[in-house]
Amino acid sequence: MNATVLLTADASPAGPSLVLRPWEREDAAALVGIWRDPALRRWTSTAVEDEADAVRWVREQERGWASGERFGFAVLEGRADPGSAGAVVGNVVLKGAVAGAASAEVGYWTAAHARGRGVASRSLEAMTRWAFDTFGGDGLQRLDLLHQADNVGSCGVARKAGYAFDRILPASPPAFPLDGHLHARFGPVPGATVTA
Repeated sequence: MNATVLLTADASPAGPSLVLRPWEREDAAALVGIWRDPALRRWTSTAVEDEADAVRWVREQERGWASGERFGFAVLEGRADPGSAGAVVGNVVLKGAVAGAASAEVGYWTAAHARGRGVASRSLEAMTRWAFDTFGGDGLQRLDLLHQADNVGSCGVARKAGYAFDRILPASPPAFPLDGHLHARFGPVPGATVTA
């Protein structure tokens, strides 16, 4: 997969347009500040304590693109022209979209200073369209979004991005100490025709 993928999300009444692009090492300094947020630390399993941790995290994102197993996008405020993009405001990721797989998983987080502006739902929608456009021909039909049951905000993001509630996932300690929610979104069926 080419790491020059650039996605956009239009501005909304709550926030400016968004640019989604693969993570770059220059983003490491911003990550350190973003990860100081206790809420983000609560909902993610990664720890970024300093710039060295941030660089390692970005390298993992680069490896994901190179292997085709994980496509992480930095979400920035701005326009389609990368030179005009602003601050990092979030992350969206597509995991497990390999040839022949009918389903894959999505994930996201939003920086504290950008919450409440529709960043997560708009960037998730942009990446979802890209995922089905890019991998639908290889069999991708379903995207899953999982979150802890007490993360009420994630239910709202899922709903706004068209991911319907599917079922409750039972807790599986220690990795998943609480019940979770599974939301799903289905893509177009390959070879289907639409009639009016």
